[in-house]
Amino acid sequence: MVPGFGETAERLRRSTVQITIGKRSSGSGVIWTTGGTIVTNAHVASEDRVDVKLWDDRSYPGAVTARDLRRDLAKLQVKALDLPAVTPGDSHSLRIGELVIAVGNPLGFIGALTTGVLHALGPIPQLGRLPWVQADVRLAPGNSGGPLADAQGRVIGINTMVAGGLALAIPSHDVAAFLEKGASSPLLGVVLRPVWLNPGERRFGLMILETKPASAAERASLFPGDILTGVDGKAIQAPDDLADALQSAQNRVLRLQFLRGNRAAVREVAVEFGPGRAEAA
Repeated sequence: MVPGFGETAERLRRSTVQITIGKRSSGSGVIWTTGGTIVTNAHVASEDRVDVKLWDDRSYPGAVTARDLRRDLAKLQVKALDLPAVTPGDSHSLRIGELVIAVGNPLGFIGALTTGVLHALGPIPQLGRLPWVQADVRLAPGNSGGPLADAQGRVIGINTMVAGGLALAIPSHDVAAFLEKGASSPLLGVVLRPVWLNPGERRFGLMILETKPASAAERASLFPGDILTGVDGKAIQAPDDLADALQSAQNRVLRLQFLRGNRAAVREVAVEFGPGRAEAA
């Protein structure tokens, strides 16, 4: 018997967790395996230790075992068995206009569900070269890291952000590649926003909105308001450029070019990543 929509929705809700850091609600996550592997966004799991709450109010400490900043993914592990894992879908076979379902914990509403249609697939110019599943579903703070599924409840993406009125999800084939690779890259420890320095000249930068305590950025004396413009002498032209540099920065130093204050002069700072260190995102 083919399950009805209500049953499909309930399965998704039971496979979606709430992630908190201290007393602060951070977002959502997806139970990927019955043995306690959970997938979320890297910006949601911004510390190495988080708290994971299941649909039935059980809570477990979760340890971040891998991060991919470029794809904004994190892998968590909790010590629990027989968890209600999702069924991964094939994001390569999606069709524009098909029904999609998003589940998460927006604004404190646990297991909130919303539906919509698939709008587009592929990159978004302002966000670099990586592909996105773009859907006409309503997301709010707290949805990040939750599942985007097809009408059969198969997870086709991990919800990440809203842009241009559309929900953006990381495709499930990228999630599978991340879990297979399982490597962590060093983290700079900042919250960033893309900005145009001079739209006429198309000069691009990444403005620092926040630096995390004890992070590589804080140790390098980077501050909120600084605008990153280059890495190792090469101009940053898309958010991917910084992520690519971080991916290859293990056990070495990055030289970041940035603007501060009146933006009259470009400054440079050396950011050092120690061996085996995982900084706060």
